[in-house]
Parts: sequence; structure tokens; C-alpha cells
Amino acid sequence: MAALLAISGDLSVARAAGPAAGPTPPPRPVEIDKNSALILIRTTLIAVQQANQTGNYSVVHALSAPSFQAGNSAERLSQIFAKLRAAKFDLSGTLVLEPQFTVLPELYSNGVMRMAGFFPSVPLQVYFDLQFEPVGGQWRVAAISIDIAGSTPAAPTPNPALASSYPAPAASASPSPSATPSPPAAKPESKQSPSVEVDIKPKPKPTPTPRRKL
Repeated sequence: MAALLAISGDLSVARAAGPAAGPTPPPRPVEIDKNSALILIRTTLIAVQQANQTGNYSVVHALSAPSFQAGNSAERLSQIFAKLRAAKFDLSGTLVLEPQFTVLPELYSNGVMRMAGFFPSVPLQVYFDLQFEPVGGQWRVAAISIDIAGSTPAAPTPNPALASSYPAPAASASPSPSATPSPPAAKPESKQSPSVEVDIKPKPKPTPTPRRKL
């Protein structure tokens, strides 16, 4: 358990190579339906899951955007996700869970779409911060950030290391609206077994039997 909780998002970040970020206009909402967004998230996480299982990241590399491929070979992806792979955490549960968005799909002036959030699994949650670029009429991965942490109601903050690779999420740009924090989890009530009173009465002393005279 400790090994899983120690996974750092910085060690599980793969992003496209690019120039340093500069001041850019704030992002705007993307016109993308929920199912399409879920497909992009889940297919990306499952691709990483299968790569972690097999140790072969060539499919993740092939499905990504050219800018991502230029900075991340299959061998480098294997190094980036080494700690997540060693923890043997199964990401396939994201196929049946509904993600909670901390950053709704938004589009930046350079054409990059970003979305972030987490899957509310127990006892550990899967946090994601993903970016996509349009290539040939399809959205293809431009950045992947995956983190595993305890199931606390606090939402993850945007990853500055991930954001700095693109002009879009630059620190000087308007910050993304933060997600409304979930209410604190209710403390489980301690259930005590009802006490049972037992009336214990002293046993009467046996009456001695008189001896017969012979």
C-alpha cells in the first residue's frame, strides 16, 4: 500500500517537446460531447495500462500526436511510467467508473485541448491530466499525466510541470476554474454490540443428609 501511495505524478508525466511557455489568451470551452471525452480519457488510460502490463509502449507512442512522438520514444515512455508499472496498479477499473472533472475540456489558442480530473475509486484514486492535439481530424494524445493517491475528497491541483510544456496552460494565463470541493466524508459510526445483562444467582448450599444409626 505504501508503494502505491508514494507514486508521484511528476514521474508519470509524458508530454510533447516544445518551446517555453509564454503569455497566451485564456482557454475557452470545447464543444465536445461527454461520451467523446470519456472515450478519449479511457482509451488513453487503458493504453497505458496495457503498456504497463506488457512493458511495450510502442502502441502508446504510435497513437500519440507527432509532437508527442518527437519527444517521447517507446523506451523513454517505459522509463517515465516505470514507477507506476512497478506498483502493479490496475487502471482498467476506469472503464466502469465515472470520472470527476477538475478541469472541464478546454481549448487553448495553439489548438491543444486539455481535461483533468480523477476516478473516485477506493481505497486509491486515479488522477489524470491529459492534453490532445487534432491530427487528421482526430484527437491524439499530446501529454499524459497519471497519479495514484488516497481517496480523499480534495481535488488535485493542475500539474505545473505538465502545463509549462505548452503556451496554453502558462502561469500567466487565466487560471482554470477550480472544482468545487466535495463535502468531507462522513465519519463511520462506531457500532457497539448491545450489552446483555445476565442475572447470576448464587447456588444454594446442599443440605447435609442425616446419617442413620445402625
